[in-house]
Formats: sequence, structure tokens, C-alpha cells
Amino acid sequence: MDVIEPVKRLAEKAIGIGIPTRDEALACVQDLRPSRMTFRDDGYIPNNPKFPLLHYRKVLRVGRKHNPAAVLEKVFNVNGWGEAWRNGIYDYVHYHSMIHEVLGIARGSATLRLGGNKGKTVKVGSGDVIIVPAGVGHECLKARATFLVVGAYPPTGTYNECRGSFQERDQAIKAIRRVGAPKQHPLYGSQIPLW
Repeated sequence: MDVIEPVKRLAEKAIGIGIPTRDEALACVQDLRPSRMTFRDDGYIPNNPKFPLLHYRKVLRVGRKHNPAAVLEKVFNVNGWGEAWRNGIYDYVHYHSMIHEVLGIARGSATLRLGGNKGKTVKVGSGDVIIVPAGVGHECLKARATFLVVGAYPPTGTYNECRGSFQERDQAIKAIRRVGAPKQHPLYGSQIPLW
């Protein structure tokens, strides 16, 4: 993450620059169908046996008036997905066994590997949103210097980070099975079911 991003965030909060209203943020979300990806347990990364990963391409259209990161934060928050952060995506495979995660690409582009080492390589760019179910491995293979992601989580579940070690595997698989579908979609709220 570049040095400018924290300064922008402080300015947004202090004087409201780039912060959209609820309605302005929701108006940036396009009504699109996602690519659905399922991944098998590869012996290291369990992935999710129940829920597919969803990739919405160019689902967010933001004009010059607003900061795309602020729009993503607002959309996710309005739809009940909080604990938002701004950064990149780790350059090593990891997953969360106790919670789902949404990743909104605010700026730049990258190549990700989804589903672990035997998963799928995908290019992402600004305006894309990926909903990563608990257990699904993800990592950044290559990113432009300007790459910025906004991540957030549903209200139920606990953040954790797993890296595919055998020591964590049995507990992680049990935890993944217990994570249900969130009540609200991070982009569309209660208008459509997430899965």
C-alpha cells in the first residue's frame, strides 16, 4: 500500500472528501451475474465443499467525484459487512476457516491464484469484487504498484488466518463446515441471496 492511502483516508474522515452517501454508493453497483468457481480440497487447502467463490467483474462503476475505496467500504457497510480494511492481498496462499471475506478491487490490477496451488489463476482489476467463502485459498501472484483492495467480513464469524499446515487442518475443516451463509449479500443486501 502506498503512503498516500492513509493520508486520503484521514482526509475522507476529517472533511468528508470522496465519501459517498449511502444512495450514491449503492448507485455505483451494477446488476451483474458472477463467475462461480468451486475448488476441491487439495490436501493442504480445504476450500469450501458447500459455497462457490463468486467473482463479479466490473460490478462497481465510480465516477471522479468519489474515492473507489470509500465507495466499496460504504457499500459493504450498508449491507452489513464490516471490519473493512484497505491494503493488497497477501503473496502467499492463505484462507480463513471461520469467516467469509469480500475483496473489492478499488484501484489497479493483479493476478491472483484462487483455490490453492491446484486452483485457478485469475486477473482482477478495478471495479471487480470477489466473495471468498471460508476455507477457499487465495493469494496474489503479481500486482501493479497501484493495486488497492478493500476487504470486509459479515457480522457473524471470527477472523483467522490459516496457511495450509497439517497442524491446523482437522480443526479448520470442522470450522469451515460450521460457517453458514451470511444473511446479506455484500453488494446487494437482502435483495438477492448470496449463494
